Amino acid sequence: MDSTAAVFALNDLQARNARLVRRAQQLPPAGARPATIAGRVGGWIGPAALAAVAGLPGVRVEPEAVHFTAAPAARLGLDAVLRGVALALRDAGCIRAWRDELLDVMAEGRPLGRIERGAVRPLGLLTQAVHLNGWSPDGCLWVARRALDKSTDPGLWDTLAGGLVAAGEDPESALLRETLEEAGLPAVAVAAHGPLRMVLRMHRRLDDGYQVENVLLSDCVLEAGAAPRNLDGEVLEFRCLAMPELWDMITHGAFTLEAELAILDSLRHRLRAASGGATP
Repeated sequence: MDSTAAVFALNDLQARNARLVRRAQQLPPAGARPATIAGRVGGWIGPAALAAVAGLPGVRVEPEAVHFTAAPAARLGLDAVLRGVALALRDAGCIRAWRDELLDVMAEGRPLGRIERGAVRPLGLLTQAVHLNGWSPDGCLWVARRALDKSTDPGLWDTLAGGLVAAGEDPESALLRETLEEAGLPAVAVAAHGPLRMVLRMHRRLDDGYQVENVLLSDCVLEAGAAPRNLDGEVLEFRCLAMPELWDMITHGAFTLEAELAILDSLRHRLRAASGGATP
């Protein structure tokens, strides 16, 4: 068994995780209204975003909610309406960074349309994020430091690889894509990774809106001598941490909230496995 059990106590991990979960579960921003997509509840729109999109084709504002639908009179399908909404949000300064990446618009468990990635927070739309915790054979953990020009959490430490599931993409494919782009590891290098599991659904108020996100996680033991290398410019450096150094970084707030939740989840699983207990 690796050194996990020698450094971490399960009660300490659970107590820290409980504190983080409270940070990750926040009510919508003040003044936000529920949003429906094609008649299904799917988001939360704040006052600034609402002011930017009110009056657009396919946008109907009511006292209790804001509704996004196709606009037949304007010959606009739902995706065209959502593109117009994203452009209006950009022009109003509500989008932190325009990515030219499309994400599925999910409502009541169904993908109903697609929208620019930068628009999901202002609209409080559900996203899915995949993370990989990469372990060395001797029980150290590979972590990645986010580039200093990232629009969110620049310079903080993260899981080995992670990112959002793109439009039309399944989570497994997203995990393999992100692992190749961010850590330079092909699918064969992580072929033995565990199944993705849901750590939690985050509800967090951000400067640019409301984060509603499923955090999905997989664990993998990399071969001895593995050397991650970034290919997409989003990672500044990698480290392979022994457990005392990992705990020191955790307690000093070196990780993004999502990454720390993912790492704590893996550590709890490993402790339970070491003690012969069942994992949740």
